[in-house]
Amino acid sequence: MESFSSITATAVPFLRQNVDTDVIIPIQRLVGTGRTGLGPYAFERLRYLADGSDNPEFPLNQPGYKGSQLLLADENFGCGSSREGAVWALMGMGVRCVIAPSFGDIFFANCFQNGLLPVRLPIAVIRQIAEETEASPGNARTTVDLERRVVITPTGTEIPFEVDTRKREAMLHGLDDIALTKRHAEAIAAWRVGDRAARPWAWDSVA
Repeated sequence: MESFSSITATAVPFLRQNVDTDVIIPIQRLVGTGRTGLGPYAFERLRYLADGSDNPEFPLNQPGYKGSQLLLADENFGCGSSREGAVWALMGMGVRCVIAPSFGDIFFANCFQNGLLPVRLPIAVIRQIAEETEASPGNARTTVDLERRVVITPTGTEIPFEVDTRKREAMLHGLDDIALTKRHAEAIAAWRVGDRAARPWAWDSVA
């Protein structure tokens, strides 16, 4: 998993509620497409016109926003079916962080498993960031600092956010659940020795 410490980027306002995983990546694109090849199909129905050209109305196609690592979203982003490919598609188009008031639960978990940081902030704050960005198109930058657990708006306002301690540690060091567990290998081994001595009957059939 890619590590995440901080990013500074133009925040792309995409303030639609209930953007589900099928909008992020259509199910048919997951058939025969590897995880690293999904980027061109992210938001396909919104991103392209019928002739395959870029839709100029789609925020991530607009000047100053294309290729940005930071997406501003609205309530319940990533809702719908369980689809890890939705995270892969976002990362494939360059997105490393999504800020929204709330997320679909499975999508939220999948983000942390793959190195895309989901940040929960109130919609009023997200609109503030969007307004500051739109006031200085092409120049405004927002910083998301996972180490300090703050978002810094284009005008310099620092806004703290909450993140699970274990998930934060994993993302900072690029570790999945197995790698995190292995960091405690000595303690686990010591517990096994102690428990085997205390409860030998529970270990009789365990190699």
